[in-house]
Amino acid sequence: MLTFAGLAIIVTVVSLLILRKLAPVVCLTLVPFLGALLAGFGFADIGKFYGSGLSSVVQVATMFIFAITFFGVMQDTGVFRPIVNGMVRVSGGNAVTVAVCTAVVGMLAHLDGVGATTFLLTVPTLLPLYRRLGMNPYLMMLLLALGAGILNMMPWAGPLGRAAAVTDLDPAKLWQPLIPLQLIGAARPSGLIGAALLVALAFGLGMLEARRLRGQAAVAPETADEDDGAGLPKRFFVNAALFLAVIGTLVSGILPSGYVFMIGLGVALVINYPDVDDQLARIREHAPNALLMGAIILGAGTFLGVLNGSGMLKAIAGDLVHVLPEGAAPHLHLILGVFGLPLDLVLSTDAYYFALLPVILEIVSGYGVEAPAAIYALMIGNVIGTFVSPFSPALWLGLGLAGLDMGRHIRHSLLTMWLFSLALMGVGFGLGLMAPA
Repeated sequence: MLTFAGLAIIVTVVSLLILRKLAPVVCLTLVPFLGALLAGFGFADIGKFYGSGLSSVVQVATMFIFAITFFGVMQDTGVFRPIVNGMVRVSGGNAVTVAVCTAVVGMLAHLDGVGATTFLLTVPTLLPLYRRLGMNPYLMMLLLALGAGILNMMPWAGPLGRAAAVTDLDPAKLWQPLIPLQLIGAARPSGLIGAALLVALAFGLGMLEARRLRGQAAVAPETADEDDGAGLPKRFFVNAALFLAVIGTLVSGILPSGYVFMIGLGVALVINYPDVDDQLARIREHAPNALLMGAIILGAGTFLGVLNGSGMLKAIAGDLVHVLPEGAAPHLHLILGVFGLPLDLVLSTDAYYFALLPVILEIVSGYGVEAPAAIYALMIGNVIGTFVSPFSPALWLGLGLAGLDMGRHIRHSLLTMWLFSLALMGVGFGLGLMAPA
């Protein structure tokens, strides 16, 4: 019953998001509430689910509101214009070059393993360039998501850490065989597999985008904002220093991220808009987007709260193994790895690793499959999908910063990301990462 109710809620929410039949905040609040009622839970239980879910995302929602407003004010001051103009010149206005650079930047920005930081660093800088050249911003999100997914296999990132916690294995030792699939530490011909595949894919997608843009009115490479001829924007160095200070503080973790953006926004308004009416005008200008994304994140928190608190996600993970055909047990880790990315649409990362992984380990271990092999199959098949899942708060942040729609992102990116994850999984299998002992 819990499995059926959970799947019904998830499929309904994902379908409504993809088809754009309801606003995200409406889907994320009404569907879980009605689903929990129909599943037999009372108002008191649902209230507890709401409280636990809300507490898990309130800090993220706070960060969203102030981060979006801060970056909006930074955009108003023109601090990103010289960067964008420089990137236009370096790329020559070439969509292929921009796409490849986006993929590489996505990997580099995710070195710390934190999705929110990745999008905070990349989207505000890259989005104006994509707009300047008329490129599809959903292509930007796809390439950033793929780059972050490859680097999400780091030992300090979420997936490997969760897998290590479940199996009591050293995450650093689990990571070492994965290095050939990533960007870092290439010591043999296969060493740049993940990065090379991504760059090749970015090149191909860039070619398709260039073909789409061909014949349309495009901005010439030499075109620049008026600031380029008259000098840098007013207070450019002060604003640039503030921007770097905020990002540096965010990465260092010495203060909560929401508080960092609160302080950064306050300083930005005082520096650039001394008059209180101007400060209020800037806040009013960016408040609609900021509050909308904050509301969506709070809605996502209640969505997760209902699914987790009711036990629906755990039930889904446990029952998945019972619907597989006879004889599939020895290869269960591979089968679920193949479908790992679409499973991101119905299972959160915690449910995937803390509920599904232990069940799979218990089954395949009886057929000589060691824990690392099962982990690699499940993780490589799934990790690329982290940033196409409505369960990912970081993805909501990235989409909010870019002003993009979750349903359109899923429609645009899902198949490409799944095929990419299968290619990585095939390479991992060829390297012997998923074979029985």
